[in-house]
Amino acid sequence: MTAAERALTVELCTDDTAFAALAKEWAGLHASCPSATPFQSHAWLHSWWLSYGTPDGLRLFLVRRGRELVGAAPLMRVGRALPRLVPIGGAISDFRDVLLAEGATEEGGRALADALARAARTALIDFRDVRPGSAVEQVYRHWRGPRCRLRDSTCLELPALPMTDLVKRLPTARAQRIRNKVNRLGRLGVEWRVVGHDETESAVRRLIDLHRQQWEGKKVTPEHVRPQFVEHLVRSVVPMARSGQAAVTEFSFEGSVVAVDLHLMSGGLTGEYLYGFHPRLRDSKLDVATMLLRASSELATREQASAGAVTGTGTGAVTGAEGRVLSMLRGDEPYKYRWCPETVHNERFLMAGPLTVPLMTAAVCHSTARHTAKKVLRKDPATRQHG
Repeated sequence: MTAAERALTVELCTDDTAFAALAKEWAGLHASCPSATPFQSHAWLHSWWLSYGTPDGLRLFLVRRGRELVGAAPLMRVGRALPRLVPIGGAISDFRDVLLAEGATEEGGRALADALARAARTALIDFRDVRPGSAVEQVYRHWRGPRCRLRDSTCLELPALPMTDLVKRLPTARAQRIRNKVNRLGRLGVEWRVVGHDETESAVRRLIDLHRQQWEGKKVTPEHVRPQFVEHLVRSVVPMARSGQAAVTEFSFEGSVVAVDLHLMSGGLTGEYLYGFHPRLRDSKLDVATMLLRASSELATREQASAGAVTGTGTGAVTGAEGRVLSMLRGDEPYKYRWCPETVHNERFLMAGPLTVPLMTAAVCHSTARHTAKKVLRKDPATRQHG
C-alpha cells in the first residue's frame, strides 16, 4: 500500500439514504472498535434517526483509509440560537461516542479532530454521556482549540459473575436475604428464557405493554410510552438480537409471561436497558429485582447471547465472561445499591472554535448550575418534599 493509500480522508455525509446504505461497513467498524457500545451500532443509530431525526440535520463524519471505513462520528446539528453538533442517539442512548477501528485510533482521532474543528467554526461540539475509555477521548486529546471536560451522568456496574458469586460480595445479612429470595423463585417455579429471533418483535411489544402496566398511576418516563420510541425499539432490537447485540428475556409464572427484560450488549458490556412486569407480581411476594438480576447475571456471564431460545433454571450460571461487566446503565436509584455496584461517571466533552467559545462557556455554566441544584435537592429533605 502506497503512502497515499495509507493516508486517511474524512468525508461528510448528510444524506439519509446514504446513512442507511452504510449498514454493512458500519458493522465491521463497530466490531473493530474496542470501546464501542450497543448505542453506536448502525441498527440503533439509524433506527433512532428514522424516529427522531430532523430535516437537514444529519452530519456523519466518515474516516476512510482508501475505501475502508476506519472511523465515524455520527452527529447531528441542533439549535439555531445556540448551534451545536451532538451525537445521534439522543437522551434514550445511555452512552454516546465516535467509532475508531483498533488500528486507527491515533490517526483517526487526529483526523476527526481536524474535521470537527472546521465544523466548530459555527457550532459547538457537544458530546454528552461519554463512557470512560471511549474513542472520543482520542478526538479530545488532539483538539487544538478551546475545550472542556465535565462530569455527566452516573452509572452503576457489577462484575459479570454468576448470581452465587454476586451474592458473596454482599454483607452477610443481606446476602442471606437474597439467597432466600432466589430459593423462593425456584420453589414457585419462576422460569426465564431468551426468546428466539423470530419472537423478538412480539416480545419487545409485550415488554412495552407490561412497562405501561407496571407504571400505571405512577410517574413513568414519558418517552417510553410514545409511539416513536416503541417503533424505534422494535426496529432496532430485532436486527441487534440477530447479530448478538441484544437479548430479550421473558419470565413465566403460573403459566403466563409476567415480565420481559431487554439487554443491549457489545464487547465487554451487558447493559440492562428496559424491563416491564405485571403489577400482580407485587402481590405475589416475589422480589422482582432479584428475579431480573438472577437472569441478567447468567446472561452477562455468557461470552455471547444464545442464538436460540434458552431456558434458565436458576441453578447456576455459565461462566467464562472474564472482563465483562453488567451495567445498570444511567441512574443511581437507591434500589440499585443493594447489590454493592461500582459507581462510574459518564463525562461530557465540549470542543469549540474561536467563534463558538461563548457557546461553550454558556454550556459549562448551565451544567454547573444543574449539578449544584441536584446536590441541594439531595441534601435538603424539605426541598425534596415540596419542590
